[in-house]
Amino acid sequence: MSSFKVAKILERYGDMGVSALAAATPVDSGTTASSWSYEIVTSGEDATIYWTNDNQNKGVYIAVILQFGHGTGTGGYVQGVDYINPAIRPVFDKIAEEAWMEVVNS
Repeated sequence: MSSFKVAKILERYGDMGVSALAAATPVDSGTTASSWSYEIVTSGEDATIYWTNDNQNKGVYIAVILQFGHGTGTGGYVQGVDYINPAIRPVFDKIAEEAWMEVVNS
């Protein structure tokens, strides 16, 4: 399958992933939840989709510390919450299913 075909499949799922991630992101101000986006990169016969979140505070990506946890300024620790993997898994499953159907029907 060409990277063009794969990119077209991925394009359909970019916004779906952004919506799933935004809905699953723990909300304080809502800035992190609304900061999800995606990019599709093609190279040769490959195409890859990346979901990103650009919300930062003092150079720290907030989505990452929500996921993995972080130390506090007073010596404490805030436990992370695995919200990214459960949110994006159904999107990955749909991508895989559609890509497989494309292979089978080619």
